[in-house]
This record gives sequence, structure tokens and C-alpha cells, in this order.
Amino acid sequence: MMKHGVVLGASIGGLLAARVLTEFCDRVTVVERDVLPGIGANRRGVPQGRHGHALLPRGAQILEELFPGVLADLVAGGVPVVTDLAQVRFVVGGRLFSQRGEVAGDYAYVPSRPYLEGQVRARLRALPEIEIRERCEAVGLAVSEGRDAVTGVRVVPHGEAETTLPADLVVDATGRSGRGAEAWLPSLGYEPAPVERLTVDLKYVSQWLRFPPGVSWPELLVLVGAVPDRPTGFATFEQEGGRRLLSGFGFGEHAPPSDLPGLLEFIRTLAPPELCAVIRAATPLGEPATQRYSGSLRRRYEWLRRFPRGLLVFGDAICSFNPTYGQGMTVAALEAVALRDCLAQGVDGLARRFFRAAARPVGLAWTIAYGQDLKLTGRAGEVPLSARAVNVFADRMLAAAQWDPVVAAQFMRVNGFLEPPARLLRPAILARALAANLRRR
Repeated sequence: MMKHGVVLGASIGGLLAARVLTEFCDRVTVVERDVLPGIGANRRGVPQGRHGHALLPRGAQILEELFPGVLADLVAGGVPVVTDLAQVRFVVGGRLFSQRGEVAGDYAYVPSRPYLEGQVRARLRALPEIEIRERCEAVGLAVSEGRDAVTGVRVVPHGEAETTLPADLVVDATGRSGRGAEAWLPSLGYEPAPVERLTVDLKYVSQWLRFPPGVSWPELLVLVGAVPDRPTGFATFEQEGGRRLLSGFGFGEHAPPSDLPGLLEFIRTLAPPELCAVIRAATPLGEPATQRYSGSLRRRYEWLRRFPRGLLVFGDAICSFNPTYGQGMTVAALEAVALRDCLAQGVDGLARRFFRAAARPVGLAWTIAYGQDLKLTGRAGEVPLSARAVNVFADRMLAAAQWDPVVAAQFMRVNGFLEPPARLLRPAILARALAANLRRR
């Protein structure tokens, strides 16, 4: 049992990491530079908080394991839950998924990011081992004399002088910016992690709406994904509080306008006319929120030969994906499981074991997102052979999912990280996919 663990960053990844550390540390301190608001309120450090988020099924399961009762409380707070295909309209790869059949359990929870983060943070604060220090900036690491181990983190609380928090383990969950371990390690004599980047130049614009009394739309979640000859898409889904979120996104010069009239015109050719009419009748809540995403980034810490003891990197600080795929929170939850399993084996060689374990869920999500983004940005020729094979196979499955609800449900379970991709290779699924493709032709 360690005496003290420190987590840098209080977003979803940091909160999950801190919860895991409570099982292995007497005390856990979460260091956050923002002022943390109440449940449901946006904060400066999460600019994407006003945009769409989905908690995929495996992510929801892990969240419930770490915070028992949280899913029931989300539902009691009005968070919609997708339980069958009739509740969603997925147009992926230009194909509409079958809307018949169940997906075997709760497929996705669709809270706003501020509401979910606030609920998790409140449960974490209630644990006796936890202290959350707000308005506190992490500025560097404290290390042993030989610089082979991290012994704490240097912090500057708001309005105070710099001090050091001693720690047996420091987890950097500061996000993709690289202001944490990525910036500090070179000055300590360590090579930075090799980086893979993919520029996508994505812009998305979101608007909260409230439908008129008595007006609704039967599908909880509508998603029309981008395709190579039309690198634009949109989504709309219910959220807690009786609101509906509308988002449009596009790559490069196909980006949506930042004003509401322009956004409504942008989705006109993407959404069913009946849905467009309902959306136009809705009342806007606040102003549209705009976000730009320059590209995906993956830091390959598992490739490093030297890494100091007492330090780990977590969540978006390892890898961040195109947000329109909705993978980020679930991948962070899978990293939390990897962290718990690795800590249960002891601290010897912890960093190497954790980075290798985290690379498995990260690698799966990265392969899917990387190959798809290359296609959508007009660089299909650069798609690696492995990703190309995945794309071809996924395209056949998506074609089958138009007609066969069993294939559609299986595809969604794999996409939701409930089952490995190999489940799509079962003879029964392959036979149904082949039959559906033949019928389509």
C-alpha cells in the first residue's frame, strides 16, 4: 500500500485514475488548475464540454464498477439511455443502420459532459482518501538524486508560493496539450515519447435547443457521419434537463458556420426534412459553441526504454482521437481498468506494464479513427495496410448492417468495446453479412 498518490487534472480521465488509486494509496490528491463548478456547469478547462459526448457501453460498465449506483443516478437525473436500435438513426459510411432489434442491454448513455463530470466528481469527493485542490497549477516534478524516480510534484496554489507535494506515484492526466510529463521529462534527462500525429482540421459547432411543448422526435440519437465525397456530418440527441443538442461538423473548407441560421442551413441536406422542421421550431438555449480540432495525436510511451519510477501518463495525455467518434471517455475508462490490474501486481516495472496494457484499447481506437480520418481528408492512399484491411472489412459489415439487425447489433457491441472485433468473424455473423451483401447487390 502506498502512502500518497497525486493525479494531475480533474477531467474524466483524472477522476477515474484517482478513484483507482484510492484502492492502493492511503491518500490521493487531485491537482486541478481550474475552479471546479457545481454539477452541470461548464468550466474553462473543458472547452469541448458544450459539445456532444456519449458514454459507450463498456465505459458505462466500468464507471458503474468504480462508482456503484452512478448509472441509476444518471437516469434519475434525466440522462437518456439507448437500449434498442429503434432509438437511434446511425448513418455511417453513407449507410443507415437497421433500426430493428435490441442491442443486448443499455448501449449508450448520453449525458452532457458537465453533468457527467460533476456527478463523478461529487462521488469522488465523498471518498475519505480523496482531496481535490482547485486553482492549483502543477509546474514540474520532484525527483530522486539519481533522477531515476519521481518523488513528488511541484505546484503553485493560487496566490501562494511554489511548494512540493511528496508522492509515491504521480499520474499525469493533464490532457493532450503536453504541459505535463511530456514537457518535464526532457529536462530530467529522458527522451520524449515518439509521437504519431494526423492533421484533420476539423471544426464542429453545437447548439442546445428546447423543443416546443408537445413536440418531440422519436430517436434519442441521430448521427450522420462524414464520407469521403461529403466530409461533413451532424448529430442531434437528447440530454438531461429536457434539452436537445444539435451539432454540425466538417473538415477543412467544409466546416459549418458558427451562427445558428448558418448551422441550420448546414444540416438541411444531411437531416431528414421532418427532423429539420422540428429543429427549426425549437428555442435556442444560449449561443452556439464552436470548437476546432487540429488533429489526432498519440504518444508512444510503451516504446520508451527508460522511464522514471513513480510516474505514469494517462488519458488524452497518451492519445486523443477525433471527437466525433465518441471514443475518448470509454478509452479512458479502459485505461483505468488497466491501471487497476497493473497496480494489483505491484509497483515494480509499473510504467512499462501499464503503458503496454493501455496500448491495447488505445491501439484499437486509434487504428479505426486513423484510417477513417485519412479517407475523410482526401488521403486514402496514405492509409496503412492494417487500417486499410480494417476499413474494407468494416465497410462490408456496415453494408450488411443496413439489412440485418443481428449484424447491426453485433457491430454496435464491438464499436462499444463490449466485445473484441474478432466477434465479427464468427461463422454465424459472417454468413449473415454475406447473405445481406448478396441481397443488397
